[in-house]
Amino acid sequence: MDASIISWTLETKSMRSDTAGFQSRVTGLEQRMRSLETQVAASQDRDQDLLYLRSKLTDMEDRSRKDNIRLLGIPENEEGTDMQAFLGSTLPKLTSLEFDPPLEFQRAHRVGLKRSDKSSRTRPIVASLLHHNQTRQILQVARSHGPFRIDLHDIRITPDYSKETNESRKAFLALGPRLRQLEMKYGLLDPARMWVTKNGVSKDSYNSEELRLFLDSFQHQPMESTSASRPQDTSGDDEGNGTSPPGMEKASTPYMTLTPVKGAGKWKD
Repeated sequence: MDASIISWTLETKSMRSDTAGFQSRVTGLEQRMRSLETQVAASQDRDQDLLYLRSKLTDMEDRSRKDNIRLLGIPENEEGTDMQAFLGSTLPKLTSLEFDPPLEFQRAHRVGLKRSDKSSRTRPIVASLLHHNQTRQILQVARSHGPFRIDLHDIRITPDYSKETNESRKAFLALGPRLRQLEMKYGLLDPARMWVTKNGVSKDSYNSEELRLFLDSFQHQPMESTSASRPQDTSGDDEGNGTSPPGMEKASTPYMTLTPVKGAGKWKD
């Protein structure tokens, strides 16, 4: 009897020791989990900060390019040895605009490495104009006119956006087929913000995934009108269909893309 009591007492002590060990390990695990949760929260905060800083940098880069235009399709070496003089004489012919004062450039150059002589692809030309109102005039005419045609070459003039903004615009434009399928009116605002509307329901977003989710909800359930006036935008480079969004009827720049009209001309006088 005494032996069994002693054995039971020893087993109890052993169990208590094991339990204390388990509790210690559980406490250690809880502390590590709290530490990991703190690190994850800090990491998420850092990610948000990085996203914010990245968006600010992109915005600053786009603002620094506001006076730039990008010309696509001009044959290589057509500019000779003086790019600014070439553009100063070519842009008025392309756009049929009279500039007063005459066009002045901060800089103008082709982008990228020169391709082999056998390549038919041409490098874009980026030009930074001295007067912002002349940049706006050129982009407005380029947008309403469509591609210019000179010596059998189609010449396009576009804004000079940052890489991130161009990617955002492409993601928005990829939604075009679905928007047309839903018979929605839409437009791409400057620099990368899409506006959509149908039956009094409107939505604008800087994020293509957010807009995609909105289209999912719009497609699968009826929605009440939540439309609101959109701010004016006079960027001169919006794309879409239908009519202007509310609040933009008096904008100095057409909101939606017009049908391209081919022009004709020559490089030389």
